[in-house]
Amino acid sequence: MSKLFLLATAFFVLAAPAFAAPGDQTPPAPTAPAPAAQPARAPSGVMRYDTNKDGAVDRAEWTAGQEARFKRLDTNGDGKLSQDELFARTPATGNSVLPSERQVQRQSAYFQRLDADKDGVVTLAEFMAQAESNFARCDLDKDGRIDTAECRQALQRRPGNADRAAR
Repeated sequence: MSKLFLLATAFFVLAAPAFAAPGDQTPPAPTAPAPAAQPARAPSGVMRYDTNKDGAVDRAEWTAGQEARFKRLDTNGDGKLSQDELFARTPATGNSVLPSERQVQRQSAYFQRLDADKDGVVTLAEFMAQAESNFARCDLDKDGRIDTAECRQALQRRPGNADRAAR
């Protein structure tokens, strides 16, 4: 008798869903909560200046972005960038990492290149002259628009090769 009872019980347990009324639905088994959605990453590199989100940065977007960048870097608001302002870094919490000697040399060389009149500061005009040069170098097809791929391609080319190719 116990075998018959076990067999009948097993049958009803397995067949119970088939006998349920159409509106009787068992709630889904609880699952682990879904991980919080990752916030969308902010665009970086050249694409952070794509304000209209059309997938490319035009000259007006680039100029506005570079002027805003100059303003952010000019922490004392005097309209000029010192070398310290240009290369100011916020150290990670609890970790103050100083730049390597090579980084210091590169930063100094870059600052000297930006400081066209050699007065020890970089004005907005000097900063924007370099920004314009950077845009022109990235705009390989000369359509007045740049994107990440075009800039990456331009940066892989040496300036001398681009000049020879244009001739």
